Amino acid sequence: MSELKGIHHVTAITSSAEKNYEFFTYTLGMRLVKKTVNQDDIETYHLFFADDVGNPGTDMTFFDFPGIPKGYHGTNEIAKTSFRVPSDEALDYWMKRFDRLEVKHKGIQERFGKKVLPFVDFDDQAYELVSDENDDGVAPGTPWQKGPVPLEYAITGLGPLYVRVDNKEYFKEMLEKVMNFREADEEGAFTLLVGEGGNGASVIVEYNTILPPARQGYGTVHHAAFRVEDKKALEAWIERLSKFGLRNSGFVNRHYFGSLYAKVAPQILFEWATDGPGFMGDEPYETLGEKLSLPPKLEPKRTEIENYVRPIDTVRSTKEIEKE
Repeated sequence: MSELKGIHHVTAITSSAEKNYEFFTYTLGMRLVKKTVNQDDIETYHLFFADDVGNPGTDMTFFDFPGIPKGYHGTNEIAKTSFRVPSDEALDYWMKRFDRLEVKHKGIQERFGKKVLPFVDFDDQAYELVSDENDDGVAPGTPWQKGPVPLEYAITGLGPLYVRVDNKEYFKEMLEKVMNFREADEEGAFTLLVGEGGNGASVIVEYNTILPPARQGYGTVHHAAFRVEDKKALEAWIERLSKFGLRNSGFVNRHYFGSLYAKVAPQILFEWATDGPGFMGDEPYETLGEKLSLPPKLEPKRTEIENYVRPIDTVRSTKEIEKE
């Protein structure tokens, strides 16, 4: 049984693909590495923001389902996504940047011995920057070299995943017995569980029986994915989930990676995703994310799809983006 290699990606829902692109590109300084559509709903954009080359473990992705209502936060949801930055000093830079760009944040705090900076976007989607200072575990990615953030402060990948549940014992048991996480620490209502190790392979579970159940919509997370090496490893996980009685999708070919999906708790969808093939098979490094990319199975429908999704200008290779 191959162990999980950390968090692969987090997929959320936005009210506006255009605003989402602007926020992640010019505020957060993450690189759009793929502009495509939801393979199960071709009228919906699917945008992938990641590190400089789209390494697994660095990408935050978004759907913009037409007409979907605003979601609300509560229990039984993937509550917050965090991003890694190199140091405590980087958080000072980000707090000043957020103040200047009028991004709502809660100031620098500490959780499980790590400095963190919680913030939200225009949809009230919840995020957190976490310092990698003294981090020991899954290696970070490479910051976007031509982005607006100085490289010594830039985002390098995904940090701990926050999940809020009203049945802590069940969810903790699922993480430990099925997914091979182990409890590392506890702070009040929060429990830290770690896999491979470090910020890139941690889940923070919040126990909460006061809030009502969350409702999915824009401003909330759709699902989160964990890394496996390859299709062989994915097949072993399909067998493992079935052994534990977890209904699952079986193997799904997403072209950029192979996937497996399972609802692991009420309203909480997890994905297992392979590290490859990656995002540079159909676009060169220099222009990643600048055109509408479609997997081979959807390419014959390109004209139809381009009529569904409005054009978004994502060209950056011809622009000089100043670091600030």
